[in-house]
Amino acid sequence: MTRYLKGFTPYKKEDAELYTMRRWWSGLTLGDILDRAADIHPQKEAFVDQETRLTYGEARDKTNKLAMGFLDIGIQPLDRVLVQLPNWNEFVFAYFALQKIGAIPVLLIDRYRQFEINHLISLTGATSWIIPSQYKKTDYVPIINDVLKEHPELERVITVRGERDRKPFVSLERLIEKATLTEDNLARLASRRPDPMQVAHMGPTGGTTGAPKIVPRTHNSLITGLEYCAKSWDQSNEDINLLAGPIGHDLTFSKGFMGAIITLGKIIFLDSTDDKGICEAIQREKVTAVIWVPTLAQRLLQYEDINKYDLSSLKKMHSAGGASHPTLVKDVTEKLKMKFYNGYGATEGMTTITRTTDSLETICSTVGSPTCPYDTYKVIDKDGNRLPLGAQGELVLKGPGVFTGYYNNPKENKAVFTKDGFFRTGDLAKINEKGYITLTGRIKEMINRGGESISATEIERLISRHTDVAAVAVIPMSDPLMGERVCAYIQPKAGARLCFDDIISFLKGQKASVLQLPERIEFIDAIPYTGAEKIDKRSLREDIEKKIEAHK
Repeated sequence: MTRYLKGFTPYKKEDAELYTMRRWWSGLTLGDILDRAADIHPQKEAFVDQETRLTYGEARDKTNKLAMGFLDIGIQPLDRVLVQLPNWNEFVFAYFALQKIGAIPVLLIDRYRQFEINHLISLTGATSWIIPSQYKKTDYVPIINDVLKEHPELERVITVRGERDRKPFVSLERLIEKATLTEDNLARLASRRPDPMQVAHMGPTGGTTGAPKIVPRTHNSLITGLEYCAKSWDQSNEDINLLAGPIGHDLTFSKGFMGAIITLGKIIFLDSTDDKGICEAIQREKVTAVIWVPTLAQRLLQYEDINKYDLSSLKKMHSAGGASHPTLVKDVTEKLKMKFYNGYGATEGMTTITRTTDSLETICSTVGSPTCPYDTYKVIDKDGNRLPLGAQGELVLKGPGVFTGYYNNPKENKAVFTKDGFFRTGDLAKINEKGYITLTGRIKEMINRGGESISATEIERLISRHTDVAAVAVIPMSDPLMGERVCAYIQPKAGARLCFDDIISFLKGQKASVLQLPERIEFIDAIPYTGAEKIDKRSLREDIEKKIEAHK
């Protein structure tokens, strides 16, 4: 019988039995996934970063050595380990070495600092931390020392690409160097293979409320979601996948990194979102597939020197993590001559995507259908009743690829699951007769203007059609009379000059309702983004409230 991690909500017995009987759960572990790739293609170049190029076989050897090193320094099964690495090949060894011994990686993006790190240690109970000594201009040692003062329970700090004998830290490279792959050691490692029903992975998320939470995923559930998604958008062993977003972000990790390994493809790690560096990498490595958020795609299209590079190898783009407006989809399709896959997903297990055979209209207007046909998606009203096809309501889901609850958070879990066990996404959506989903807004981002619910997403879609708009974010601003009013932050394209009246006239020409006309527009040089390259609406809300307060 599986002995589950305390604080994890196991799958209901009848659900687990069904998923296993139907073979929706494969019974593989994440460590098995790397082994399978190395067994099939040991000599195939698989991982490329700024310093090294490795085959699947070489990556497995380093992973196994590091796993032995982790055992030797006392990392135990179910120990939570923070993994805070940039897009480096060392992420491959660190992540899979922990999987091999049954420890649980907790993914952090490299931009996290003391505040976020301290909070995540408290949430997860992590006892080890894998982190660079230095990355670009950031010296992590003072950050590490600050965190250790707050969390003396953190037993190990494993540094990467730093001094190999810097105490009290442990060098990841030294652990690999010291280990040997003898038959006895490999047998010892094999004996640590975890139960596929056990928690394998933890990802931080804001969930449906914005408050930091931890999503635990089992081997069975996570692999199910990864495999079906990779197959849904035709990821293959011929693909050369560019990963420019942070590997600690779920989209880059799950759809890019793991999807490529599952399909035996090749990964190009890029530790920069600089347009020049992206174009150079695509040209040099003959990249065929790109997995990233819409904002990065938009930036690339606006790059003034894009025509200086040979990007003809590109075949497909998987975009999710934000709204992909029709103009972006058409520009990618027409200007870059590649297939656009419009997707939707989250750390909790939501995964939908458009398909190769879909029309441009479908790609522009929907986020596709569920990638795992055995996950159930439906739309419900505020009382939890299932709504008919085409009706707008909250999107909820359940299935073998969906998580069962936030870690150690019973209060939140009670709020975000329906009585019949469906996860409330917090997203408003419609589902058509083919099962395709159109997102219409966020419940928490709906603007309540005098009792009228207004979708910020719909207004953003309308404004983004303007040819001189580079990026737009619509947020609520407080108002003593109406409660909230609509405010739009707009970044004009280079050289363009826009004013309030231009946007309002354009929206009226789009047949927008009066409710969809922003009552205030702020034109700014650049829309702010979070570390995961999503629009930072929190900072915009803070900005507008300061402006309102200053003019009282």
